[in-house]
Amino acid sequence: MDYRFSEEQSMLKDSLQGWLGRNYQFDQWRRLIARKPPHSEENWKSFASMGWLGITIPEAHGGLGFGAIDQMIIGEAFGSHLVTEPYLSSIVFGSNLILEAGTEVQKAEWLPRIAEGTARLAFAFAEKQSRFSLNTVATHAQKTSNGYTISGEKILVLDAPSADKLIVLARTGGDTTDKTGLSLFLVDPKNPGVSIRAYSTVDDRQAADIIFDNVVAEALIGSEGDALLAVEAVTDRAIAYLCAEGVGAMQALIEATLAYVKVRKQFGQAIGDFQIIQHRIVDLRVQLECSRAMTLYAAVSATADANERARAASAAKVQVGRSARIVGRNAIQLHGGIGMTNELSIGHYFKRLLMVETMLGDIDFHQKRFASLPSELA
Repeated sequence: MDYRFSEEQSMLKDSLQGWLGRNYQFDQWRRLIARKPPHSEENWKSFASMGWLGITIPEAHGGLGFGAIDQMIIGEAFGSHLVTEPYLSSIVFGSNLILEAGTEVQKAEWLPRIAEGTARLAFAFAEKQSRFSLNTVATHAQKTSNGYTISGEKILVLDAPSADKLIVLARTGGDTTDKTGLSLFLVDPKNPGVSIRAYSTVDDRQAADIIFDNVVAEALIGSEGDALLAVEAVTDRAIAYLCAEGVGAMQALIEATLAYVKVRKQFGQAIGDFQIIQHRIVDLRVQLECSRAMTLYAAVSATADANERARAASAAKVQVGRSARIVGRNAIQLHGGIGMTNELSIGHYFKRLLMVETMLGDIDFHQKRFASLPSELA
């Protein structure tokens, strides 16, 4: 694939690198994660003013109207600086779910607010029994004279403690594993019956397990019973974004490791002068570029038909997951014992890469998913 960024995309990349270089160095990141929630209102306002929050939101709703490739550029930049703001949950999931499934009235109400940074969303979809299956949903919504009431439990709801609203995937019909009968609802986390247990994840982000006990939904997003197609499409786009974050984190690890082996001396010379170390750095570069190519393929395929989009997303997830472990382990090993300390960024990047590898489906899941999808070569 021969793909060159447009002038606008190159400008976006430059603006990201410039702002993050000034405002998101490792010492600034360490101060940020000491907060609860671990992100900054000032940063979020800056993201909004530079158009990053509305990157894929249509211009008619206050966004820039760009595509998944532009969001991939943002993901790679954010991954290289371990950005903790709720971009994946609120923008990649939240705005795209409303864009894919919402009514025109709902788009007009919520998309401008998301783009300007005044509304934050969190997507509650995973359950204890679902593993990585999007259609395995036991949480149910009961229709009443006043709308819908939701009962059930969701786990690992990213950024839920700081969200203004929750988008909840619940069953309005069918059995637990049916692909039909799924609907999306907007829920106020402050409503009676919502119990939120917040915790920190291994990569210093925030998530929550949430119990819904006859909670009155604020609104049904779109139509009843046919949400799965929209959820699958948005999740594949989220996988592409997450892979881009992984690419950015691997890039940062390799650059830090290369700088270190040039100054760490053993036997009277820098260890980077040894050919075996040089070979290992080259191997890491190969892993990085393979991951970057597959991530670009997933982003380009975001608007393709459902089968091609899913195959591209799963292929990228497998490649990035494998490469993340190789790059992370080698970066720590080449740094020696210091690579495991909290005072150095290396271990923090590796923890983020482990989350990237597992979130939205691990290597085994996506290998099986890829194999199960029809291929043009078959």
